[in-house]
Amino acid sequence: MFYAQGSGSRAMEDAMKDHIPLEPELAAIFERARHAAQNSYSPYSNFKVGAALRLAGGEIVTGTNVENASYGLTICAERAALVRAVAQFGPEMRVAAVAVANLNGAPSSPCGACRQVLAEFVLPDAQVVFPAADGIRVMAFSGLLPEAFGFRK
Repeated sequence: MFYAQGSGSRAMEDAMKDHIPLEPELAAIFERARHAAQNSYSPYSNFKVGAALRLAGGEIVTGTNVENASYGLTICAERAALVRAVAQFGPEMRVAAVAVANLNGAPSSPCGACRQVLAEFVLPDAQVVFPAADGIRVMAFSGLLPEAFGFRK
């Protein structure tokens, strides 16, 4: 579901301030993701991304992208947040909502690698909020990765 039309950071900022009927909890974690993006280490792309996870217990965990000169060793904000959540709360924690934001005014849904890694820990009905080409989008995680690879018992 789209909530804001337009592209560029100004359109997304305006949407977040005045026009998006996000649930308060989603709006709060989206703002936490934007704040985390300020700490991005992205000297090669200058693409500053932040992520925030709301865990099933209500805790909020954030992460940001950390680039590397070899590019392949770069870690995305979503995986940085997830690794931090596991380190803080253990492997039994579950993700109830995900927010991704960037400071570049560009679309940035979770990449395929992040979707697959999140699939190990996300609740099936978890909501994901992120900037899309036509504005801010909110959708269920199951819609982002409907056929996740896994060894489910």
